[in-house]
Amino acid sequence: MEVKEILTLMNSPSKEGIDLVTKAFNFAKEAHKDHKRFSGEPYFLHLFETAKNLARLNIDATTIAAGLLHDVVEDAHRGRAEVEKEFGAEILFLIEGVTKLGKLKYHGAERHTESLRKLFVATSQDIRVIIIKLVDRLHNMQTLKYVPENKQRRIAEETLYIYAPLAHRLGMRRLNRELEDIAFSYVFPEDYKKTVKVLKDTVKGAEEKLKKFLNNIKTELAKNGIRNFKTDYRVKGIYSLFQKLGRKEEIKNVHDILAIRVIVPTESDCYKVLGILHGEWQPLPGRIKDFMSFPKPNGYRSLHTTLFTGDTSIVEVQIRTEEMHQEAEFGIAAHLSYKEGYKGKDINPNLLWIMKLLPARPKIFGGKTNEISRKDALTIPQWIQHLGEAQHLDKENEDLIENLKTDFFAHRVFVFTPKGDVIDLPRESSPIDFAYAVHSDIGNHVFAAKVNNKLVSLDTELHNGDIVEIVVKKNSKPSKKWLNIAKTTMAKRHIRNTIGEQSNL
Repeated sequence: MEVKEILTLMNSPSKEGIDLVTKAFNFAKEAHKDHKRFSGEPYFLHLFETAKNLARLNIDATTIAAGLLHDVVEDAHRGRAEVEKEFGAEILFLIEGVTKLGKLKYHGAERHTESLRKLFVATSQDIRVIIIKLVDRLHNMQTLKYVPENKQRRIAEETLYIYAPLAHRLGMRRLNRELEDIAFSYVFPEDYKKTVKVLKDTVKGAEEKLKKFLNNIKTELAKNGIRNFKTDYRVKGIYSLFQKLGRKEEIKNVHDILAIRVIVPTESDCYKVLGILHGEWQPLPGRIKDFMSFPKPNGYRSLHTTLFTGDTSIVEVQIRTEEMHQEAEFGIAAHLSYKEGYKGKDINPNLLWIMKLLPARPKIFGGKTNEISRKDALTIPQWIQHLGEAQHLDKENEDLIENLKTDFFAHRVFVFTPKGDVIDLPRESSPIDFAYAVHSDIGNHVFAAKVNNKLVSLDTELHNGDIVEIVVKKNSKPSKKWLNIAKTTMAKRHIRNTIGEQSNL
């Protein structure tokens, strides 16, 4: 374990950054020199691997240093004053944030409500705290077999139901996938084995065909003058496939087990490639998705199409720029660069809200942090706002964990207002959920709803791409029946509050 292994993974670190990480490395190594893990390995190995994974995320030296030091106060009994003197108040803040999250244990819905509130409050204070915690959790999951069996399932459930979905909502798909698949093997071992077998059998028969089709794509792009591109393919995650099989029922209905990626320099190149592919191969109707024009709320951008390859196969192709690819893999972490001279305009505009979750730093954006925040940053997504609201809920609400699974971590649908704004909702949401997501006053006065310009009943299930228009009337009020229609906690809360106010009149 040498510090140079971490430094070589960092993206153009400054001298100050190198010095900070080196100092943190030596401090943590000395502080934990007598500590061992369940595996019998030095405890410092865990901190070392955490720091390496943070460096792979292209994150700043301050966060990497905090990753190395995140257990020195709690486990190595180094005083807060000593750490602050050596490394500053900012690193101490990050360490204490991660330490607090480490004390939150998943014990089921009844005992986990308050812990979840604390988790989301900590997340909203500084997003880097949760990133360190997620990377810390990844290495813990990779070594979970050494933990006593009576603790393994609880840790795996906590990972599968809370941390992995949170990584996904932050756009950190690579991290999310690894956390999901390891946790899945502990929480549902039999389903895991069955899904692995299905995946292996499917990939075994399809991989050679996919490689051949990939070569055909390369040839076709070159023939059409597209030469500056990269290609690869990915295999669907095990847990993701398990979930999809539960919805699609049969493996033949899952078309993205293997997906080809084409990475090109510019957005215009993405559309050119899409046109070339559609000119040569027949696209599957209803499977063309433009997440470049309409990014997912977690910032994901890409073009997706599913093609008939001509040899009875159907293959999904994802087309994106290198920047989009980094965002797709690393999400929020791809934007947390603290290098001198980093410009706000370089950030994906769909993720500018991240700046509102970071402490003020005059050096970021050339000393114009506040101006960019006021002028250019978009509103923090509703799901982040709603997580913050969770701390104000009734402390006796034992359904919070289920509500969180439904509202924030479930599969999503992305629907549009008539003006083209994207509204992010849980699957099976209704026009009532949509109305409250737009504004509580609209929700409280719903009279009728139109979906794709047709009048529909209020219990209509919304689907990806629907354009939803709410007809409001001043005298319209929520009814108890709406509670059975609404899916989101926020909608139900507003309905209950309004019904309660009416009954008191």
